Amino acid sequence: MKSLTTYERRQMIVRILEEQSGIKVTELAEQLNVSEGTIRNDLSALEEENQIMRVRGGAVPRMQRISGGHQYEERVRVNADAKERIARWAANMVEDGDTILLDASTTVVHMVDYLQTRRDLTIITNGLETARRLSALRDSTVIVLGGILRRDGITLSSLLSAAMLDGLHVRTAFVSCAGFSPTDGLTETDVGQSELKAAMLKTAQRVVALVDSSKFDRVALSCFARLSEIDHVFTDTTAPAHILDQVRLGGIPVTVCGDQTTTTYTPDQQTRYRIGFANLSEEMPFGRDVRRGLELAARRHQELELIVADNQLSSELALMLADNFIAQHVDLMIEYQIDETVGSQLNYKFSQSNIPLIAIDIPIVGATFFGVDNYKTGFLAGIELGKAVQQEWSGPIDALVIMEHPRAGALTATRIQGQRDGLESVIGTVAPDKVITLDCGNTSEVSEHQMARTLDTIARGSRIAVICFNDDAAIGTLEAASKTFRLSDVLIVGQGADRRLRDELRRGGSSRIIGSTAFHPERYGERLIEIALAILHGEPVPPAVYIDHTFISARNVDLYYPDDNGRY
Repeated sequence: MKSLTTYERRQMIVRILEEQSGIKVTELAEQLNVSEGTIRNDLSALEEENQIMRVRGGAVPRMQRISGGHQYEERVRVNADAKERIARWAANMVEDGDTILLDASTTVVHMVDYLQTRRDLTIITNGLETARRLSALRDSTVIVLGGILRRDGITLSSLLSAAMLDGLHVRTAFVSCAGFSPTDGLTETDVGQSELKAAMLKTAQRVVALVDSSKFDRVALSCFARLSEIDHVFTDTTAPAHILDQVRLGGIPVTVCGDQTTTTYTPDQQTRYRIGFANLSEEMPFGRDVRRGLELAARRHQELELIVADNQLSSELALMLADNFIAQHVDLMIEYQIDETVGSQLNYKFSQSNIPLIAIDIPIVGATFFGVDNYKTGFLAGIELGKAVQQEWSGPIDALVIMEHPRAGALTATRIQGQRDGLESVIGTVAPDKVITLDCGNTSEVSEHQMARTLDTIARGSRIAVICFNDDAAIGTLEAASKTFRLSDVLIVGQGADRRLRDELRRGGSSRIIGSTAFHPERYGERLIEIALAILHGEPVPPAVYIDHTFISARNVDLYYPDDNGRY
């Protein structure tokens, strides 16, 4: 494509979005032959001009205004910051492979932006705008309920839609409302819409209500769900405390979403200790599993209140969130962040406030360490990779690709060293000129890009063994090999055994990922709470506590993870 001026390029972006329902930053960058940073700047400028709408990872066309009734975009803007916070944290309940239901509300529609990293979702909705935004999720199936189009132009209602729900089984339904009170439940202004929502909720195992504070203590015309039919409520920090107390007394957990942190209040909770948890990244399946396990464990101890934040793989944000947690007077802090160089600053901040610190996976001097025995987990994987190389190729490899992540520091580098030592204990020493070291960036996208470029430099038909810092790197490597038609050239081993990789292993012998050493993030929570309570009670705790490790392959994945498709 010839060089375009900034104006020409932005107008082309608008035209592209007029022809399709959504597009990702990476696709636009490739089509227009510019950097992703340039595309992000273009999208920000176009959004300010009201020509397009940004979503996480890309953009969608700006919706045309509909005549008659309240304008949809105007409703989206009401209490928009609170709605977006609520939607962001509620989206953390969604996992790869889930079947979910999203209603047409202006709160739930914000969830779409935070589902961009999920894979293989099946999503049912009665909202045309919600469906349009969902179409950008390339790996997911979107089912739009039929029915009568309401005057707002974006909502389908009536029992015609309800008939389509027969026989459907939904894991989680996410809904909002026009009004909410503990006595009257979730209510709507339109009877047809209320009847449809009631039918929608009957298909779901779990009902999650997203209710911003403007809806509290308001009762609309028709009820579609009583308090007893709701499993969880998400709201914002200005919701009335006395109503939240009534909801909890009704046996319903309530999550209050702030700018950077959330606090979940369980029924009949008698708080004695406040524990802060800053997660590695909510965009990574491993991080979500750690957070979920911690939440489940905390609920079993009524004296604990858990406050959660997302470090987003950012050391700068981790430092800012530390100040936030200190201001909230937490009694103990659990820190999960990727950059070992800021560990001393984090420890200083918390120690100055007399807040004990537990560090997950990335050690912090002065903190209790919990997590991976890095060398052991690497060695287990390396041995299995060596066995697979011998079985597949019966000879020496042509290249060893190491997908590392230097930012994680020296201790996690022993994970890579363990893999190499385990591999070489089986196949013999790999010559230095055959070793290619790449920075995986701790994401599958960066890993895919790095591996694709590297494969261009290695002859087709070569025998390439790949050891990885984590499962994101393994998945990214696999994607690169697949897209370049080089799958038969690679054998890959992962670290962590997260959900995406376990799904890949269930493909059986067709996958080029031979397995991954399990870190069991789903078990982190209970162990972390045990350590936290011991510290808070003044009991002695070892300086380092390690999780047990198992190598997960296609042969044993269902034995160790039989409930992957059930409720967790």
